[in-house]
Amino acid sequence: MNLDELRLEIDKIDDTLLELFNKRMEYVHQVGELKNTTGTPIYRPEREQSILNRLKLQNSGKLTDEAIDALFLEMFAVARNLERPENIAYLGPEASFTHQAAEIKFGAMSSYLSLNSITSVFREVSRGTAKFGVIPIENSSNGIVSETINCLKDYDLNIISEVFIDVHHTLATTCNDVSEIKKIYSRDIAFNQCHNFLGACGLDEVELIPVDSTAKAAKLASEEEGTAAICSDIAAKMYNLPTLFQNIEDRDNNKTRFFIISDFENLPSGNDKTSMLVYLPNTPGALVEFLNDFERCEVNLTKIKSHIVEGESIFFIEFNGHKSDLHIEPIMERQKDVVKILGSYVKENDDI
Repeated sequence: MNLDELRLEIDKIDDTLLELFNKRMEYVHQVGELKNTTGTPIYRPEREQSILNRLKLQNSGKLTDEAIDALFLEMFAVARNLERPENIAYLGPEASFTHQAAEIKFGAMSSYLSLNSITSVFREVSRGTAKFGVIPIENSSNGIVSETINCLKDYDLNIISEVFIDVHHTLATTCNDVSEIKKIYSRDIAFNQCHNFLGACGLDEVELIPVDSTAKAAKLASEEEGTAAICSDIAAKMYNLPTLFQNIEDRDNNKTRFFIISDFENLPSGNDKTSMLVYLPNTPGALVEFLNDFERCEVNLTKIKSHIVEGESIFFIEFNGHKSDLHIEPIMERQKDVVKILGSYVKENDDI
């Protein structure tokens, strides 16, 4: 076929896709009406994941798994917003890594609420101002986010999903050479993650100014001569800030994990992870006895982190499985006095 014939065939497929998309939305609308009568949430992460898994297994074309995720997650988001538009609160500002994580799950069409603290995200979801919240829980270089743990302890909300993103930093500036840079804006965590790069370029001697977010750093650097920002590529583009160096983080496997929080619980998907906080007495063998209960039932604990909250030692623990799985329910019942279950959700990854 020649070029015009190929384009004609593509146009025909687009027409068919439009018809099928609209037909799908009609069925989604009918499902939404049924859910409205029962109070069931529109967003069901375990259902979406089962659809994606099924499509990937039967895929025999040129689409990669990542492409299938991108296409269908956006379609899921469009369907949810047509049916029941809901706010998604996130640790802002726009173009922050948390904003990127939010868009991965909820798409570009969703209504987003940018907030300046993790506590604010929990508060607004708890109040009902937002249906979902997106917050960081840990970074592969910097560990657990204390504020998130504190809020998980204080608020009665559920983790309903997790998101992992690769964190890449750029040095963005209007300066033509590093010798012209007198100040660098960024988050303190980002400075730590780019320590080797700064030293290699002689930038460890300039003034490093911590700000609330890497996106804010890009905005400040775009307005002030002789300054630079360590930020994401998206933030640099958002503020028309030229990129001088890319991927300047010390570790090439730098990842951040995020939680999606809301006011409902997920049904089992068959591939779940559960997070919990554990409050143990300060007595010899208390932790060992607790862990042995899981070992006897052959439950795989994937994370054990100790944490101090207001002088009290607690543990952030995760395991593979759903809290309502038959072999896990008895453990949860035995340990109910020392455990706060934070949520069971589809496992996206083993760990970072």
